[in-house]
Amino acid sequence: MWPIDRPAKWVGREPELAALRSAAKGLSRGQGSLVWVEGEPGIGKSSLVAEALADTNGVRLDIGWGVADELTERLPLRVMLDCLQVRPGSPDPRRAQAADLLRGRQAGLFANGDVSAAGVEVLVALANELCAIAPVVMVIDDVQWADEASLVVWHELAASIDQLRLLLIGTCRLSARRPEVQQVRSAVARRGGQVIGLQPLAETEVATLVRGMLGSPPGDVLRRLTAQAAGNPLYVRELVDALIREGALQAGDSAEISVAAERVPASLAVVLMDRLGSVPGVTEQMLRMAALLGGRFAVTDLAVLLRRPASELTAGIQAALTAGILVSSDLELAFRHPLIQQALYESMPAALRAALHAEAAQALAAASADGLIVAQQLFSAGLPGGDWARDWLLEAAPALTTRAPQLAADLLQREVNAMPAGAPGWDGLIVSLLRALLAAGSYEDAAGQAGRALPAITDPLRRAEAYWVLVRAQDGTGRIEEAVSTARQALAEADLPRTWQARLLAMLPMLERAVSGHLDTTDSSAREALAVAQDAGDAFATAHALADLWLSYSIRRDHPAALGYIDQALDVLGEDPGYADLRSFALDGRIFTLENLDRWPDAEQALRQAREFGQRSKSPDHAWAVAAVLRYWLGQWDDAVAELGSDDQNAPGLTHSFLRERWSALLVHGVAALIAGHRDQQATADEQLRRGLALRVHAVPDRENQDFLIAAHALALEQSGETRQAVEVLGTILPRRDGEMTLIHQWLPDLVRLAVAAGDSQTARAATRACQAEAAAETRPARAGAASLRCQGLLLADPGPLREAVAHYRAVGPAVQLPAALEDLAVVLAGHGQEAEAKAALNEAVGQYEGLGAAWDIRRAEGRLRPYGVRRGARGLRAERAATTAGWGALTPTEIRIAGLVAAGMSNPDIASQLFLSRNTVQTHVSHILAKLGAKGRVEIVREALSHGLSALAPVFRGPAGLPGS
Repeated sequence: MWPIDRPAKWVGREPELAALRSAAKGLSRGQGSLVWVEGEPGIGKSSLVAEALADTNGVRLDIGWGVADELTERLPLRVMLDCLQVRPGSPDPRRAQAADLLRGRQAGLFANGDVSAAGVEVLVALANELCAIAPVVMVIDDVQWADEASLVVWHELAASIDQLRLLLIGTCRLSARRPEVQQVRSAVARRGGQVIGLQPLAETEVATLVRGMLGSPPGDVLRRLTAQAAGNPLYVRELVDALIREGALQAGDSAEISVAAERVPASLAVVLMDRLGSVPGVTEQMLRMAALLGGRFAVTDLAVLLRRPASELTAGIQAALTAGILVSSDLELAFRHPLIQQALYESMPAALRAALHAEAAQALAAASADGLIVAQQLFSAGLPGGDWARDWLLEAAPALTTRAPQLAADLLQREVNAMPAGAPGWDGLIVSLLRALLAAGSYEDAAGQAGRALPAITDPLRRAEAYWVLVRAQDGTGRIEEAVSTARQALAEADLPRTWQARLLAMLPMLERAVSGHLDTTDSSAREALAVAQDAGDAFATAHALADLWLSYSIRRDHPAALGYIDQALDVLGEDPGYADLRSFALDGRIFTLENLDRWPDAEQALRQAREFGQRSKSPDHAWAVAAVLRYWLGQWDDAVAELGSDDQNAPGLTHSFLRERWSALLVHGVAALIAGHRDQQATADEQLRRGLALRVHAVPDRENQDFLIAAHALALEQSGETRQAVEVLGTILPRRDGEMTLIHQWLPDLVRLAVAAGDSQTARAATRACQAEAAAETRPARAGAASLRCQGLLLADPGPLREAVAHYRAVGPAVQLPAALEDLAVVLAGHGQEAEAKAALNEAVGQYEGLGAAWDIRRAEGRLRPYGVRRGARGLRAERAATTAGWGALTPTEIRIAGLVAAGMSNPDIASQLFLSRNTVQTHVSHILAKLGAKGRVEIVREALSHGLSALAPVFRGPAGLPGS
């Protein structure tokens, strides 16, 4: 039973009701949709939804209903957890597993920022799985109070609504002004959903409503009284109910007021409070205490607040249920309408509410209640909690920081402010505060408070932790030199614990590299860190130091040695979930190194292993950026675009903190713009370039990840005929700064080609020399060596080095560089009068370009050969397939495989698990399949896949406990 007020007899709202019922009917056919219902409090938003869902014509719907309220706004994912019925011990193993995963999360030592991303991923994946089993309805009531993490879940589900058997409904007050709520609302209309605004009932409809309640039409006096409710149906019903309870109505041909009372109570809240008069005083007191817990609460928590066993609350609860104040909601109780709880809560003086919240927090903590519930009460008290609160916070801070970092920071800040520095327990509280600020991504605040607190912290262990937070916070704000200075200051302390000495030493090399670029200094620090870490027996510091050495040797282009170090780091870390963030970094580094060794199949296998680990550890997928780059070089451009996912610029406040980092954004826009440019998708390329070039570049990771963006910018200028400007832009990658990783050799052949075309021999020679230096630095000849051959062949118009480069790319890859080398070879051969061989090279290059969909490259290649009279041969079957943009024939191999898995009834998370992709990647692939097929949902994909005989490609998915996945 859902915790809302559904009238016994429905009145009016026929168009609105029809719209919602139509959405529910579409759901029964497998079509997902979005509905947003808005209006003033009491106007009937929730009642409308309940009425529409009451009759589903026998279709089994999995309906979840969550109600947000002001008291729980600071509890991440609370309303979504309620809506999806996620709780420990749930009879549904999927929901129980999700609850266990969320409770088992822990903040890592390596990564900073918002830790709620993992929770978002868990709930979105759960919703996907539930939709694969049965049609799902998710209702979020009072969205204006929803926490930001829950809004992110909404946004993610809305982005794939055409792929899910999901009806996603939100109700919201008109007064909601939070930007993120408005973003969610705008996304509903943008994605083809319905926005329903509820207006006051007409006078005739109010009369019908009253007649339905009383059995006879209202008389003139009663009409005048109910008219003062301004068409608000809840106000009208509560007013009539109050008159009935008071015995103030008399029956006849019409219902009329029997006393001289024609003035309506001053507010709806007053009318709602009048209901308390129908219950005993002890029940009224119970309800006021219940209001402190929010709109929905557990009986056990209420019993703690009242200091009575739950068995003694039976009579009071039954009286509240009978009076229509409470309703039963699964394993909890809820107020029949949020306004009832609000009225009860606000009827108490603010000072009394604060005192009651403080008492409730202490009682719940003593009863070992859920930490988030205790924290909510403590926060709502608005005052420091005293000794008990500080003791509780010290113990609860690690778990609370993981589950609700901002709430933890606010509570800890309050307690820290209330006690003098150096007082008993202060060291622990201030360090817990610093960790919470770091987890919440509040780097500036964390750095400022750590700097002020350090002189007063006396405990050596806490002091070391504070130094650690300060270094990470300074790094997070881009103040790298300050971070180095802080780390060295900490390492100079005589009583620094050995483990923290190892960890600070392990952090130092990467920071020093970013400041000075001196790799010898970096190596020396890394080896010192490794020795101390191994002596201290600290796995995290040991692996971190090995990762430092991987970085140093990668920059030196000694990729075999780098691979050895990163493999050692992975062995040290093992499967410990506490090191998941550092392990993810190491796995990404391994992929990078294998690429640089031209071991492309091994790089693909490493990507698979990274995602296998992510699935085992239930971590968010952070390999998408590395995967997109790998797919780019392998020529799997459709897959690369899918890895980047759908970039919704209209919801900037609803993205995970990882996506807010500049380096990843630079890479995302760069890869997307470059692929779009090669494919002649100018609008997409221009938009991605505009957004990428607007980002600031000031830190080393920014500079190291802007090369794709620079290449895309140069390509756009070349396409506009601005060749000299393209040379200038692409030339900014020279020289590679000391200590920087940037793989400039990837782009130098294009720079030489452009410079030769522009008559800029100086730049062409400089680029060739730079590429030769890159090749010479490789301890094992690989990618840079092949790029250097291309540069030499272009500069000297010598087909010999170009033939060697073509042979290299044909033998080992990467695939995307083979057609470019063939094109260069064709041009040089034509210049030497070898037209037949030039034509053969051109035809092979064009065939490769067609496989990529690189329309611009085909035009460029033809344009470069035209002056020599070299034309390519007739288009073959491959060209015809490449020209297909719609229908089954337009699907890529990956899309065909995914379509087969959809036909087998697998959800996006299930497909992601089987193919070792991210869920977002699968979501993007399914979106592309829908667009190419002109389909409206997964049902039509299934129909199309079956018609092509693909169902046998995918086994039917079996969920937990043998439950069928479809």
